[in-house]
Amino acid sequence: MTKHVIFPQTGILGDVFACECGTMLADRMTAELHAAENDLCSACLGSAEEQVVPGLARPCPACAGTGGRREQITWQLAYAEAEHLITMTIVRGVVAGFDGPFHLSEIADTVREGLGLPGGRLPVGPRVRDLLLQLQAAGEITMLSAPDEMLGTDMVLYRDPQWQRARTLGL
Repeated sequence: MTKHVIFPQTGILGDVFACECGTMLADRMTAELHAAENDLCSACLGSAEEQVVPGLARPCPACAGTGGRREQITWQLAYAEAEHLITMTIVRGVVAGFDGPFHLSEIADTVREGLGLPGGRLPVGPRVRDLLLQLQAAGEITMLSAPDEMLGTDMVLYRDPQWQRARTLGL
């Protein structure tokens, strides 16, 4: 059985990719296609890791750190279902019930309980996080948390960020 894991290669021709099976791939698109054809995650190209910043890798979120295509598709379908079930109206309504600061985990848990979803059924936390970031961009809520960790010089990590409704900040 041929092993397939694709790695970026830098050279005089720019960024190219090489697979452990010996295939050279000219660009990211052909690397993703080769990965998909060989049942590998097209996000991490089968490596099971995501390079957050140079020198710092974490398990690939698209395939749950497995490197597999099936897991990636399962995640994408679950997230699509979460997008359908967990709407901005629902999250905005939950946020309205908090007078003071609230954490991402509190909103996600409230949404999960309100919809009667068992833990692990859908990626509730990531969907709620995305909607809270939209509310933040719209000026409806303000983040109160400082980053938990600096990744490189221009990226930060928040583990369980805290927000507050914008109109309650002056109280």
